Amino acid sequence: MSVWLPSAPCTPSGCATHHSTVAGRATAVVRLVAGIVTVLAGLLIGPVVALLATVFGTRFRHFMTRLWARAVVRAFGVRIRIVGRPYAPRGSLVVANHISWLDIPLIAAALPGRMLAKTEVRHWPLLGPLAARGGTFFVERDRLRTLPGTVREMASALEGGARVIAFPEGSTWCGREQGRFRHAVFQSALDAGASVQPLRITYLPTGAAAFVGEDSLPASLWRVVTAGELTAEIRLLPAIPAGSHPDRRSLARAAQRAVERDSANLPSVSVHQFVNSSPASASSVRTPS
Repeated sequence: MSVWLPSAPCTPSGCATHHSTVAGRATAVVRLVAGIVTVLAGLLIGPVVALLATVFGTRFRHFMTRLWARAVVRAFGVRIRIVGRPYAPRGSLVVANHISWLDIPLIAAALPGRMLAKTEVRHWPLLGPLAARGGTFFVERDRLRTLPGTVREMASALEGGARVIAFPEGSTWCGREQGRFRHAVFQSALDAGASVQPLRITYLPTGAAAFVGEDSLPASLWRVVTAGELTAEIRLLPAIPAGSHPDRRSLARAAQRAVERDSANLPSVSVHQFVNSSPASASSVRTPS
């Protein structure tokens, strides 16, 4: 693996734990089965939705995507809280801090779009085929020379009015701290003349949803479904207008500052400490396509 790849100090044993209520085994199994069935349902009805979208348009596809994504998150026993409304138009680059595989359906529940993901995701069971069918941009993180081509594809999609979603940290963090936003993906917004929509993702209790280090997907799934009261919150922050920054580095710094400022009210603790938190009340707002 290349030394340039971003990494976090978070580990499953040190960070992906929590001091909160735990669901019973029967409840956890029901949630796990319900979540898998809901993901499978999306895989099966995806072609039908795509066909209907050719008649009813992008708004219909985004509406169905939001319904399915919310159903997936809820099926795994996670409550959703969406705060704010999108400030940027549909053809914008959406960037967020990265904590878990849950980030993907969570963002899709608020702002459906084309994701940027590591190429390994393509081979994940169930989620991989769904990601490919949804138009995900896959990047080979250990082959730096392929990145400019991926950025060009993202810029082309933005120019065409698509919403593109990326996690600029390049690696998952446990949620107690975050990594530096890498600037490469922001070149696509500059090339396309697109605005940037920052998001802040938080899970309470902290650590229950974290998918970090050498963690396995089955282990992470079991932690999620056994969490007694897990709430996922996504905050839609003010957009960074197109043309407001001269280069990708300053644009990346502006997006990172926006997310950091929003997290200023959260407890400031080390990635190797634990936080006792009670879930926020579950609520959501309507968001346009």
